[in-house]
Amino acid sequence: MTAPEAGRGIGNGEGAAEITTTFVGLPRDSFRILHVSTGNVCRSPITERLTRHFVAQRLGVLGGGLIVESAGTWGHEGAPMESNAETVLADFGADASGFVGRELLDEHVIRADLVLTATRDHRAQVISMGHSAGLRTFTLKEFTRLVKAIDPATLPPLEDGVVIRARALVRAAAALRGWLLAPTAEADEVYDPYGAPLPFFRSVGDEIHEALDPVVTALTGVAARA
Repeated sequence: MTAPEAGRGIGNGEGAAEITTTFVGLPRDSFRILHVSTGNVCRSPITERLTRHFVAQRLGVLGGGLIVESAGTWGHEGAPMESNAETVLADFGADASGFVGRELLDEHVIRADLVLTATRDHRAQVISMGHSAGLRTFTLKEFTRLVKAIDPATLPPLEDGVVIRARALVRAAAALRGWLLAPTAEADEVYDPYGAPLPFFRSVGDEIHEALDPVVTALTGVAARA
């Protein structure tokens, strides 16, 4: 599969106007990824901090254009992440410090260039908020499946900037939606480990890691170190 050409799929390529502003008129010098789960204390904090960690491993300071956040549809506003989630992040060498839970707000969706949710229900809730969110909202595993079908050679090179590459990736994935369906409904779900013992949290962490790796590779153009 290839990235959509100008005039195809979603958007009309990275022209001058598209590079300088977002669809709500915000500056386009950054690309915001929003991870969404229910309470914003388990899955989405793990996904947020692992994304930051893996981007930093691949790009270092060059990944500064990617802003990674999270929120919950029933977010525990002001709460720390679950201690088992912190342990999972420590297993991967990722930083869990300073995390504060947030309830999902309209402004989070408006500012996001890519929304990745834990489940299909979360995806539906984000899309129901409006703001043209359906064009840039996927479950994490859905986005992984679509990204794997995109020929990375058709995406802008990293030399053009990680922000431009990321925007092209979202357009390409959205253009494939409806063509590459999940084998089962459950295949697009990351189940909630809230209240579960550490081994289950670790299995969810491994699941998230497996889904994130090809996404971060596609975003950055850099594969994970062996």
